[in-house]
Amino acid sequence: MTLDQIIIFFLIGLFAGCMSGIFGIGGGGIRIPLLNLAGVSLLGAFAINIIVIPLSSIVGAISQRENIDKNVALYMVIGGTLGSVTGAYLAGLIPTLTLAIIFVIVSIITILGIYLDRIAPELSRKITPGSRNIVISSFCLNLITGMRGGSGGALFPAFLRAIHFNIHKAIATSLFVTIFTASAAVVIYWHRGNIIWLPTLYVLIGSMIGARAGSKLSLKAKPFWLEIGLSVLTVALALLTVYKAVQW
Repeated sequence: MTLDQIIIFFLIGLFAGCMSGIFGIGGGGIRIPLLNLAGVSLLGAFAINIIVIPLSSIVGAISQRENIDKNVALYMVIGGTLGSVTGAYLAGLIPTLTLAIIFVIVSIITILGIYLDRIAPELSRKITPGSRNIVISSFCLNLITGMRGGSGGALFPAFLRAIHFNIHKAIATSLFVTIFTASAAVVIYWHRGNIIWLPTLYVLIGSMIGARAGSKLSLKAKPFWLEIGLSVLTVALALLTVYKAVQW
């Protein structure tokens, strides 16, 4: 591996890790297309991403531990882990464009959920998700993202915001949950032999540094700007997913 490649993998990890720490996302929507552009195969990029997520999320979750809702996180871990493992098994079997379209639709719905209390306050007040609905929702979100090498983190913060979490609590809880949902899928990619260890190492180092810096910025940011940033990033990731699906 050349010095240029090492720097590229490190910077990919640094940028994705920073976004993960700020917005509570897994970072796969950023890491995977950039790794693919850097010459890593699609399944290889999935594998690198799914290994990096839990370790970088630990850094972010520790920084924001006071905002984690452990009760809701437990139900999300149960549903999300099942969805993540199922999605990892199905990765590569369903057409990428089909997954991209589903992901865009779900992204739009979750973004609307962020602002539901302002768009439709009456409807927002009627949303009182119980443990069963949280498990089912987490499973569905992780199933969709798991089939494209993710951990559900791209959609978890918006989902939590839709069920009345404040933005800081949503971000912290999402980071905590993705530790477990991503870890469960690592075994699948390891067993299939998709992991490329050297690029993974440099992406991981960059991601952990970025996650730490991003988490510190997130704690200092005003909720309004976090909501706007999360919405813009979710739309951007959805559009990027479609673009890459067409290219693949």
